[in-house]
Amino acid sequence: MLAKYSCVTFSVFCKVMICMAIFLPLLNVYAQDFAFSGNRTKQSIPFKCIKNLIVIPLFVNGKGPYDFVLDTGVGPLIITEPSIIDSLNFSSMRKIKLSGLGVENVDAYVSQNVSAQLGSAKIKYIPTAVLKEGLFNLSGHLGIKIFGLVGFDFFNSFIVDIRYSSNHLIFHDLKRKVKYRGSKVPIIIEKNKPYIATEVVINDTVRVKTRLLIDTGASHALSMDMLDGGAFPAPNLKIKANLGMSLSGQIKGHVGRISKFYIGKYVFDNVVAGFPNFESISKKIDLTNRNGNLGGEILRKFDVQFNYQEGFLYLKPNSNSRKAFQHDMLGMVVYLEQNEFKRVLIGEIDEDSPAERAGFCPQDEIIAIDFKSIDSYTLNDISELFKSWPNRTLIFEIYRDKHVFFKLVRLEKRI
Repeated sequence: MLAKYSCVTFSVFCKVMICMAIFLPLLNVYAQDFAFSGNRTKQSIPFKCIKNLIVIPLFVNGKGPYDFVLDTGVGPLIITEPSIIDSLNFSSMRKIKLSGLGVENVDAYVSQNVSAQLGSAKIKYIPTAVLKEGLFNLSGHLGIKIFGLVGFDFFNSFIVDIRYSSNHLIFHDLKRKVKYRGSKVPIIIEKNKPYIATEVVINDTVRVKTRLLIDTGASHALSMDMLDGGAFPAPNLKIKANLGMSLSGQIKGHVGRISKFYIGKYVFDNVVAGFPNFESISKKIDLTNRNGNLGGEILRKFDVQFNYQEGFLYLKPNSNSRKAFQHDMLGMVVYLEQNEFKRVLIGEIDEDSPAERAGFCPQDEIIAIDFKSIDSYTLNDISELFKSWPNRTLIFEIYRDKHVFFKLVRLEKRI
């Protein structure tokens, strides 16, 4: 049982391995595109934005809808809950071994007989990876049942307009004339993933050109992984942090602030970024074609229009663009336990954080915060509460070892 989850970032680590080049040739034989039926050329559907991630209702093999994460960081459809496919015979499916960041020799299965539908858009024989077991607790992290991830095949089939300002997804037939909004920025599609050229300033002085993976499946703003074959230089002011959790253990590193971040004609100050331990991740994943990734905390500051076919996107700032970047001021992650998704438990706790000094422990159950039952909060509410403002005092009611007690902790701006 996977009992701990991403603390600073939620970039679904399983996708790193599933989308390996060795996997793609197995799935492209019968690949088609999403397409509207009849005369429809455009559709708008609402989505849920949870911890900066886009959750959409997807039908699989005619059943559903099931909640999937819309993720530019994945190639094939990834199903994390195989129970949604009737009569799935794993013995007749091609098995592959996943290995990479945090995963060693985990079984996944290739299916060429899955259909999917989003709104009125359908696809047959979508390239699909099926995990035999729910190894990555996406549902526990987001607070709702998540059944998988969908990415490249959808984005490659349409002009996709993500309206973070109104939580709506608008997708257009590629032949339809579309009115673009905002500023045009070129992107490059490589191995079914989008990359963008940006620049960052470190410690107010050093300006660096960067190539980043655009990753709607990551909660964070930035993850800076590599520069010139080595670790990306972290700022002088930084804190140790658990950047994620996977089957083989913690993904450790630091969190700090990038002085300035340039994307297209836009610039952001004091952007929170993760700096994972280079020695650990470089042995697991190929970093040669990127310096890091750009996640939802920045993307949600815009309404974004993707055109994979022509290699560009449009960025139009929305009301989120004026909000400052805040880091978790408590220093711990919370999640829903996997059985009934009702109990809120504490996972990883950052070293020398307010949470550690207050005496919280992994596996503590949170019953109430500020005398309000935990049932009145979503996980998204709790995440925002932990980033609210420095010196705010929170009162936790905790259940541990058959005892209930209270803890007071003061939020602290750590970077």
